[in-house]
Amino acid sequence: MTETGFSSFDTMVDKANRLLREIEEANGWPKERRKQSYAALRAVLHGLRDRLSVDGAAHFGAQLPTLIRGVYYDGWKPSETPVKLSGEEFLQRVRDDFPYSVGGGIERVVRTVLEALERHVSEGEWDHLKSGLPNSLASVLP
Repeated sequence: MTETGFSSFDTMVDKANRLLREIEEANGWPKERRKQSYAALRAVLHGLRDRLSVDGAAHFGAQLPTLIRGVYYDGWKPSETPVKLSGEEFLQRVRDDFPYSVGGGIERVVRTVLEALERHVSEGEWDHLKSGLPNSLASVLP
């Protein structure tokens, strides 16, 4: 457990680290590649956030662990959303925002990030997220 001296902060850091570890383990990346798991999470979160309606993005963001929520909202311009993206365009956007070359390709990275995120939000919110996306993009979600 991370020790910040404030138990609420310790909990937030631990939840964020747990999510990053899940991404690393699913991709077979060692902990030393934490920057890579963070970049994957950030790229997927920003792609989802910008594709959703403002209300949909806010509802989904409210479900995220506190530190991850900050990553999710970082740089968001609600007046410029939603950005229309098909499934392939979403994958391309993540590929453009993820500066690493990894085995299994970007589709595997996206799937493992989404599977990890799914475990950290309610089932109802996950279903709501999927229903707010076009079929070509919803099919990318687990």
